[in-house]
Amino acid sequence: MTAALLRDVTLRDGLQLTGKALPVERKVDIVRRLLALGVPALEIGSMARPDLVPPMANTMELVAALSPEELQRCWVWVATPRHVQKAAAAGVRNFQYCFSVSDAHNKANIGRTTEDSVAAMPAAVEHAAAVGGSIQLCLATSFTCPFDGPVDPERVVAIANDPRTAGAGDIVLADTLGQAYPGQVAALVTAVRTRTPQRRIVFHGHDTWGMGVANTLAAIQAGATMVDGALGGLGGCPFAPGASGNTATEDILFATRPDWFAPATLAALVELSEDLLTELGEANRSRTAEGARSKADAFEWVSARAAG
Repeated sequence: MTAALLRDVTLRDGLQLTGKALPVERKVDIVRRLLALGVPALEIGSMARPDLVPPMANTMELVAALSPEELQRCWVWVATPRHVQKAAAAGVRNFQYCFSVSDAHNKANIGRTTEDSVAAMPAAVEHAAAVGGSIQLCLATSFTCPFDGPVDPERVVAIANDPRTAGAGDIVLADTLGQAYPGQVAALVTAVRTRTPQRRIVFHGHDTWGMGVANTLAAIQAGATMVDGALGGLGGCPFAPGASGNTATEDILFATRPDWFAPATLAALVELSEDLLTELGEANRSRTAEGARSKADAFEWVSARAAG
């Protein structure tokens, strides 16, 4: 199995359910430490309304504090063409244009129907192209909706095939609630990969039902070449009852073993994760981090600080 690119989403999806906003300086430190460790891509914030998602309020300040070179590896969540315009003016070049496959969740999350979001996408693509940027089509609730239940895979394929979404270079399939299972994930990734215009497939998983790593591996096996995770399994959607944390970055990396990932990298990630989660008052849900804190001293992946 070829290791997919890992995108760490701690600073967006990871933080949005927490009650504590991190200062810009702390976010900059996290970005630079993750990039220095070799994490290929990051999602660093959102254009969501700060009164609804307070931890995202300083996203544009974070963007302003990063260099153009750093921003080339960073993504920002957007939901409208105006979001793209504002983010582009601040220096963002990678835009994750997100809406829900199910109308009920899209109305709760973004305040409009799915059709309205699809209809607006060409303008969002145009604004991204105007600054030489990249835009992803991110489909939340690709598997299940907290209000309507199971989502028809054909609806996902139809949106991916809609001419108005054709400007996206990637398509993100999001298991927003963490209710999918590996066979289901593999089937949807395969369907989108084989029945829609060729794009990079990204899988965004949550670990609500303990299937986060298994689903991620199933997605990679089916052709996904980028996968999302958050430090310590932090995260969840404030507008999706029943959603819990993302699949842990540490767990995905321990399972996929990309070339840049080594025991020392894991030790540094665990240290960063533990410090951040303690600061936020959040539990660490990563089983790999738990293993790294074990007393199995003969195993090279156990870190000295964690074991001590």
